[in-house]
Amino acid sequence: MIQTRIGNNQDIEGVLALQDKYLHSKLTETERKSGFVTTPFTTNQIEEIIKQNGIFIAENEKNNLIAYAFAGSWKYFEQWEIFNFMVARFPDLTFNGSEITTENSFQYGPICIDKNYRGSGLLNQLFEEMRIEFFKKYPISVTFINKVNAISTAAHTRKLNWEIIDEFEFNNKTYIGLAFDMKNSVLK
Repeated sequence: MIQTRIGNNQDIEGVLALQDKYLHSKLTETERKSGFVTTPFTTNQIEEIIKQNGIFIAENEKNNLIAYAFAGSWKYFEQWEIFNFMVARFPDLTFNGSEITTENSFQYGPICIDKNYRGSGLLNQLFEEMRIEFFKKYPISVTFINKVNAISTAAHTRKLNWEIIDEFEFNNKTYIGLAFDMKNSVLK
């Protein structure tokens, strides 16, 4: 049975291994069609997000790490320029009639699921684990997906009901900005 939980320092090695397996820069064009992650995290960056209860883990029955999801404040994510670019766009964006700010929203992602577990409902289970924790502080979640990562866009809009609120160019790539209302459970 698959278990989800908030991550801890014992998960760092597994997160790095899964990240390495699905990192965009290490995949062939064909492999990328099944989904990928673009942001490589270092051990120190993972340790920092663990202190904020911002990494969520899924393990299989053998206690192997098979998925992770990051979530954190904009302060944490400001170390990557793309997130600063996104925040600068907030004054022009709304979601469900509300302004999006760094105080009422947080960055969700990346999420990475081993390909052997994709399509199993694990996305919803792992996301719900994160949603319950972060709804305590934030009513809105925001993220972005590389436009060429169609499988991730479909999973988030169809399975999790994220809404597309933006499209932007950054470093010669096109991204889709999405938002999620944190009061909505994704488990059925």
